[in-house]
Amino acid sequence: MAQSDISNLRHWRFSVDVEGIGWLILDVAESPVNVLSREVLTELDAVISHVENLVKAGSIAGVALLSGKPGFIAGADISEFDSMSDPAILPEALRFTHALFQRIEDLPVPFVAGISGFCVGGGLELALASHYRIAVNDDTTKLGFPEVKLGIFPGFAGTGRSIRQAGPLDAMQLMLTGRNLSAGAARRLNLVDKLVRHPDMLRWEARKAILSKRKSASAPFGKRVMAMGPMRGRVAEKMRTETAKKVNKAHYPAPFALIDLFEKHGDNPQAMMRAEIDAFIPLMGSPTAQNLRRVFFLSESLKKLGAKGKDRPSFSRVHVVGAGVMGGDIAAWCAMRGMAVTLQDMDLDRIKPALDRAKSLFKKRLKTRQAVEAAMARLEADVEGRGIPRADVLIEAVVEKLEVKQQIFGAAEKRMKPDAIMATNTSSIELERIAEKLDNPSRLIGLHFFNPVAQLPLVEVIRSTLNDDAAIRKGASFVLAMGKSPVVVKSAPGFLVNRALMPYMLEAVDRVEKGESPEQLDAAAVAFGMPMGPIELMDTVGLDVGASVARELGQKVSEDSKFAKLIAAGKLGRKTGEGFYKWVDGKPQKQKPPAHANLPGLGRDLVQPLVDATEEIVAQGVVENTDHADIGMILGTGFAPFLGGPLKARQDGKA
Repeated sequence: MAQSDISNLRHWRFSVDVEGIGWLILDVAESPVNVLSREVLTELDAVISHVENLVKAGSIAGVALLSGKPGFIAGADISEFDSMSDPAILPEALRFTHALFQRIEDLPVPFVAGISGFCVGGGLELALASHYRIAVNDDTTKLGFPEVKLGIFPGFAGTGRSIRQAGPLDAMQLMLTGRNLSAGAARRLNLVDKLVRHPDMLRWEARKAILSKRKSASAPFGKRVMAMGPMRGRVAEKMRTETAKKVNKAHYPAPFALIDLFEKHGDNPQAMMRAEIDAFIPLMGSPTAQNLRRVFFLSESLKKLGAKGKDRPSFSRVHVVGAGVMGGDIAAWCAMRGMAVTLQDMDLDRIKPALDRAKSLFKKRLKTRQAVEAAMARLEADVEGRGIPRADVLIEAVVEKLEVKQQIFGAAEKRMKPDAIMATNTSSIELERIAEKLDNPSRLIGLHFFNPVAQLPLVEVIRSTLNDDAAIRKGASFVLAMGKSPVVVKSAPGFLVNRALMPYMLEAVDRVEKGESPEQLDAAAVAFGMPMGPIELMDTVGLDVGASVARELGQKVSEDSKFAKLIAAGKLGRKTGEGFYKWVDGKPQKQKPPAHANLPGLGRDLVQPLVDATEEIVAQGVVENTDHADIGMILGTGFAPFLGGPLKARQDGKA
């Protein structure tokens, strides 16, 4: 294209300096992050045509691709995926992008990518089409292929290019898991060529790379040999076996389709790139991909529940009352997220186990000893409650006794900052009753966390009849600051998750009481798409907790039942080593389940009480809408994401 074609770019800036270096800056208009929409790619096509003309004229030494935003590129524009799924549109769009990225790779002058912040999905695929990659070596820089989480795999020729650069085993592992790499890990895998300490250094290093005509080397032969000859078939079969342990092919076809593609073409990156298009197309419009996109957008919508801009509060100090499993783990998570936390209980002996668990969490999640020590320094035992006057948030997580909670909040209210959040983690007591003796009862909200805190992303933000919108927005803002997902629910017995989950679990327990195999019921639920079966889940939650919630919801537990007898014998599930199952090293010891002609069908029958209860909860206005109910159940219970949530599954005739 002619030079005049780039005079009205919306998303790109391009200029050539006195050394002949072309500076290509992506700054997508009206977007907080850079994404590769069709319009962005069309403009890039015009820019590359312009560069090709400059190359022919001998007036450019190379091109540096940088971001005009804090992050690099957050992938393709997911908001276009539904329209792009049209078979009349998608093949040509993929061919266009493949050809565009190949033209970048074919440029006879260096094309260098400078990466800071997120470089994922299509952004990493564009970087891999570059000749040389420089990345900022800090905690914000992340590289990866998250496409599998959306029911697809890389579609802009990233399959072949990643294998060429990192070798088949590392590249396939990256694509099959969807995990992100740090800059250092990406450098070790040969996806990045040079690390710098600060974003300000990217321009200088890109200039040096262009003037020195640096070019990235492919993966060494020792890595590439794993994709050659008969070895590739054995590697592919091992990948299938390991992937099948984590996901069901019928539910999540994308990783298996990627392995098939690798088995056919993994020894030839160019052939794999060419075949990628045909393998990608059927995945994009599949029900799994459609539902996973819906889940993504629902998750993103929860971020809008918090306060925005200058109204967004700052949360630097948190005080937690109650150092039991829940309170201690909430405190540890807040400290890991950078907040200063004071943890209160009756004495140090009750607090010490929580500090020990926190240290284990920090060692598992944080990279360096210094980071672990810094997190431990932010978590302080506080028997006297000295942290209350300084706290931005006070969270109560003590026993479910009304008078105890009232006493804690009554005493704390007089010492707290007037704008601090006052929250209870109650799972059963109405907020209005807890707030009865407060001078300002509208301050008290519920923040209902789920166990284990470090693994489950959902926090129910409980709204009572006394709260105003500002209090709830502030609570949601705190949940988001913790890196969790808030769903707002009204103060009602069981709220959303427990109220919907309990009928499902109790129905399964009743089936066991009548002689059905717990292993078969669990296997059926997993075959349907649940992360674990209802009997294993009851053991994991704790039989005593399950019985308590059941009573609170008005559901009887017969004293003659096996359920009640296990509780009476102190066999409470995983935490005591025995419940419906015996537990060894944190795993249930199961017998082989009896055969069943239709396990998924049995699983569908099992989840009916959950689906019915969720529908009833929405009808009663406990949650705002079906979307919040669906995402709440997915995040809180692991309900099959590929089905889009219980109510979407019912709408589609799948539940």
